Amino acid sequence: MTPAEAREDRAPLVAFLVANVVSICGTRVSAIAIPWFVLTTTGSPFKTGAVALAEMGPLVLSKAIGGPMIDRVGPRRISVMADTASTGVVALIPLLHTMNALSFPLLLALVAVAGALRGPGDAAKATLIPDIAHAAKVPLERVTGLESTTERLAGFIAFAVAGGLITLVGEVNALWIDAASFGVCAVLIYRWIPRKHEKADRADDGSYKYRLLDGWRFLSKDRLMMPLVMMIAVTNLLDAAVGAVLLPVWIKEHGFGPGHTSLILTSFGVTATLFALVASAVGGRIPRKLVFTVAFLICGAPRFVVMAFDAPVWVVMAVYAVGGVGAGFINPVLGALFIERIPRHMLGRVSSLADSVAWLGVPLGGVVAGAAIAGVGLVPALLAAGAVYFVATTSPLFFGRNESWKATQDPTGPRGTAADSDPVAVPTS
Repeated sequence: MTPAEAREDRAPLVAFLVANVVSICGTRVSAIAIPWFVLTTTGSPFKTGAVALAEMGPLVLSKAIGGPMIDRVGPRRISVMADTASTGVVALIPLLHTMNALSFPLLLALVAVAGALRGPGDAAKATLIPDIAHAAKVPLERVTGLESTTERLAGFIAFAVAGGLITLVGEVNALWIDAASFGVCAVLIYRWIPRKHEKADRADDGSYKYRLLDGWRFLSKDRLMMPLVMMIAVTNLLDAAVGAVLLPVWIKEHGFGPGHTSLILTSFGVTATLFALVASAVGGRIPRKLVFTVAFLICGAPRFVVMAFDAPVWVVMAVYAVGGVGAGFINPVLGALFIERIPRHMLGRVSSLADSVAWLGVPLGGVVAGAAIAGVGLVPALLAAGAVYFVATTSPLFFGRNESWKATQDPTGPRGTAADSDPVAVPTS
């Protein structure tokens, strides 16, 4: 292979990773700029919260029901169309504000539309992974590992960048930049991502409702994927609980400040980013079931236990740092496993439904944690959360044969067999 051919093979992967970074950074800017814009223009904390809800509700719903559209139209087209439309919708917010034509109900509507576009847009990008792995001639774990690395790295630095950007140019101009980030993503995906499956996926017959239900039947009958999704729904709820309530309350009760919270989370973010990169390099050669289970055990329950037993803050930081080592391996293993088990023509709908189920508990995490602290106190709440996390993260030991976790011989080729699934009447691609 000549250097020129090697560069051509790597171009889709590089474009995908850059688009991933730009998308995450744009989302983080939006997550800070829009609430801050609402707070500074209305002075109402209630309206600020309402805007956040207006975005997240449609996002989760559209991700759940948008999968058949991704399979039918093609993930590349959906990604480009969603990002292009998002560019216009988000740009309308600063534009209408400048024209003194932005009412609060109209802002809610625009934010809701932006959220509804992000759902299928984000899901479509994830559905592109097997095409990118095939084009770049690399294992799935390499792509999912690099995706996880860029996601964690972008998330790690984006909040600081967003805060500095808003301070430097103001929240209105930051929204212009956020809108432009969607346009950059659309260009990158349109120009460099292969078109391989856009026409083949249209052979998928049946009504939209049938295809959506077909995806749910496939997911619910798979004896490995469905238990994993339910396990992750529990751990996501508990992660949201500790991030939103349990850790801040522990920090406050021990006389520390927000800076300590930042240090603790930073220690986790640094190691999670580094070891996601390690996972991208060695992911094709590791025993998936063992690594996935050990990784979750390391990054989960110990955080709750050390806080419950009043460990010094440096110990909590160290435990979070070690937890990041485990967290770095989770998404690369999980992403490759799901892509291999789902038939290519159903990847959009099944993965979208799986994501939606896994995210169901996230909005409830803070509420559950707050209620637990009010009912039994901080320490019992931490111990209970740690116990539930431990039970959830040991569950993979009891479902799915070891063989069903293993990578297939060709990690970029056709998919569709699920060794532990009940028979499902779908063809392999």
